[in-house]
Amino acid sequence: MEPIWAVGLMTGTVLDGNIDVALIKTDGERIADTGTYKLAPYPQSIRALLEESLRQARVWNFEGPQPAIFREAEEALTRAQSAAVRDLVVSQGMSMGDIGVVGFHGQTVLHRAPQPGRIGRTRQLGDGELMAALLGTKIAYDFRTADVAAGGQGAPLAAAYHAALLKEADASGDTAVLNLGGVGNITWWDGKDNIVAFDTGPANAPVNDFIKAKGLGEMDRDGRLAAAGTVDEARLERLLQHPYLTKPYPKSLDRFDFSEAMADGLGAEDGAATLTAFTVSAVGKALDLLPRRPRRLAVSGGGRRNPTMMAMLGQRAGVEVVQAEALGWKGDAVEAECFAFLAVRVLRGLPISFPSTTGVPQPMRGGKLAG
Repeated sequence: MEPIWAVGLMTGTVLDGNIDVALIKTDGERIADTGTYKLAPYPQSIRALLEESLRQARVWNFEGPQPAIFREAEEALTRAQSAAVRDLVVSQGMSMGDIGVVGFHGQTVLHRAPQPGRIGRTRQLGDGELMAALLGTKIAYDFRTADVAAGGQGAPLAAAYHAALLKEADASGDTAVLNLGGVGNITWWDGKDNIVAFDTGPANAPVNDFIKAKGLGEMDRDGRLAAAGTVDEARLERLLQHPYLTKPYPKSLDRFDFSEAMADGLGAEDGAATLTAFTVSAVGKALDLLPRRPRRLAVSGGGRRNPTMMAMLGQRAGVEVVQAEALGWKGDAVEAECFAFLAVRVLRGLPISFPSTTGVPQPMRGGKLAG
């Protein structure tokens, strides 16, 4: 298949109020052109809807009828994300007729990893049929459900795209890709047949929630509070005993599996420092689980913009740390680009998850197509 233009969308669980929109040219195996990327802020009304949807999702917990707010939030976010796609395409002097497929991840409101004797559950808000009608092009969506139904974790799904990036940048196995969004996830590829991916632990979500709860804004901007604080090392040591951190992969997390309550009783600066130290120390434990410990981490996602988190990552995880840009990638765009890439794989009937990334029995096709 010749490479086609595809658009990918991502709104992370960190709930920063933004839609990541990326345009790439790909055949679902190689990246012919990384195109462009845009951050499209949600209006505050949709952001509030999504925050309330996440709150009600935790109460619902996959028991009984879904909260009514899901339908309202789903339509609002689908319309907003459709407009963001059209705006990006038009800004490049293109039309929707030039776009072969859109990868629409939707908003994860609840994710429950499988347990022995119980398959997992996952719910993303996003109406692929509505987006197809609005944009007049093919939409790949609902990427995780088939994987979970087959006994997989349903996450992380970025591994296939991360491996494609590493193929061009460093196929030695010495570099792994770490995404620091609401949750952290890592991909390691040996340059041949072995690809491993899993969620490392929390990333920005607990710190952000802690700062919000203190009434100090949306996040620890530039890691300033953490830099001014002192890590509660005794508490950190206790937190690092959490069984998830040494559990064998494949494994995945919900955004709220690790919360800001880990810093209960601490002041803003010491709390931010301790939560940041926990995030990076969890990454260090994740590196120890890999078939071979990489020497370098290429970091994407919002966490790479936090210099305190990045410095702590190098120190506490014992690894060279570089921003994704050092390898020629767009660090904010990687996750959205991933879903453009996966959308083309859905279109071609290629697998999007693997036994060593989500724990499915064999390489799995996934996603639904609309339009």
